[in-house]
Amino acid sequence: MNGGGSEARGHAAALQELKVYMCGYLPGALPQRSPLLTPMLVRVPPSVGSAAGYSWKDVCGGGCGFAMAISESGKLITWGSTDDLGQSYVTSGRHGEIPEPFPLPTDASIIKAAAGWAHCVAVTDGGEVYTWGWKECVPSGKVFGEVSSGISQEKDVSERQSSLLTEQVSPCSQGSRSTGGTVSSASGEESTKRRRVSSAKQTADSSTCGDESLTAFPCLVTLNPGVRITSVAAGGRHTLALSDIGQVWGWGYGGEGQLGLGSRIRMVSSPHLVPCIDSSTCGKDRSVALAQGSMNFEGHNFRVLGSYVKRIACGGRHSAVITDTGALLTFGWGLYGQKCGQGSTDDELSPTCVSSLLGIQIEGVAAGLWHTVCISADGDVYAFGGNQFGQLGTGDDQAEILPRLLDSPSLENRHAKIISSGARHTAVITEDGKVFCWGWNKYGQLGLGDVIDRNIPSQVTVEGCTPKNVACGWWHTLLLAESPT
Repeated sequence: MNGGGSEARGHAAALQELKVYMCGYLPGALPQRSPLLTPMLVRVPPSVGSAAGYSWKDVCGGGCGFAMAISESGKLITWGSTDDLGQSYVTSGRHGEIPEPFPLPTDASIIKAAAGWAHCVAVTDGGEVYTWGWKECVPSGKVFGEVSSGISQEKDVSERQSSLLTEQVSPCSQGSRSTGGTVSSASGEESTKRRRVSSAKQTADSSTCGDESLTAFPCLVTLNPGVRITSVAAGGRHTLALSDIGQVWGWGYGGEGQLGLGSRIRMVSSPHLVPCIDSSTCGKDRSVALAQGSMNFEGHNFRVLGSYVKRIACGGRHSAVITDTGALLTFGWGLYGQKCGQGSTDDELSPTCVSSLLGIQIEGVAAGLWHTVCISADGDVYAFGGNQFGQLGTGDDQAEILPRLLDSPSLENRHAKIISSGARHTAVITEDGKVFCWGWNKYGQLGLGDVIDRNIPSQVTVEGCTPKNVACGWWHTLLLAESPT
């Protein structure tokens, strides 16, 4: 997610600085403390930052028990991982309550970063990608070992791979569909999915994640020559990367179709190109492709879906991308309709257009554990998928298998600009600089001063600053805001 708003100029710019606020809970850093129920300033000692203090550039959310942000100098800053019992804490560098630079094996500036349940991925200003955490999420490539002790030992990650977690198995292929296939539903698969939901919910509520041996050190991801990555997204156990020419690369676990490769491949150990758009338009001049392209969808003539991808998002086991024409494509696990929003709860194995949103230009998308939320160019918010904790913001707890326009009075006449989703909560920043949150609030991650869930967008009070970006973690929310020095 990128911050919005125009840059301050002249003398006014010198009087402004970016600060990071956090609400919610980091079990690694705050095991004996109460959750932060309202946004609290994240303080960093001057010794960690510059002589005049710390300067921030962006917030990146975080995973199970840790938070991430990027400093103005391009360092990835992590905190919240004092407990050595779970690999989720190891992924952020075994740092404690005080934010510290993560020891990546590169001096290049970090421009984007993302975190899944227990793996992280970061992009340098040179378009390179580093990833670390769960071994199954780290592709074959150049691995740098013992970064915390300053040792840089290159290893082949394939030599250090362990077996996949037995809890998250691939469902049988019957009763699902890929793009263009027939729709059917087997009761056995539905039962299997629901059991997995229950298991995943129990896991998500746990403060530790088990076997530390399942973690891998930072790996420089090997991509095709000339590929430059500009953005990344991390799901429960899979990763997507967006290149500067709008191609999407994916790796990790794909048992529910979240890698969009047309099959239930359980493990993709090296980056693969995700066929989001017809290959006939890929690589062509974008303006030419747009001018020439058209498609027939359900008997109607629509402009081509686009010639490249401009936004990506990963949920727990599903993915979403936005094309240059504003079309939303989704793929992956579909138990609650979070992956496709087309009136189906079947898995989607290939990127498929959300047909009910055709004609609406989608500008931003965020994916949670079981839900998807997007914003249009007009500033409207649409949501679909699971809604057990009110994370859709529709005013009830009913799942939605079609995108539903949020008509909450709190968002009336407001233009949503930035959106982010945690496991079961959602946050937006509007054009007039207001922050709204809704969904699961067990740990105060909504920043509303209590631990009561909300099923409608509720305004968060942040005094004396202008919000620039928001990033939701699993149990917390980070806010980047500009305020007077």
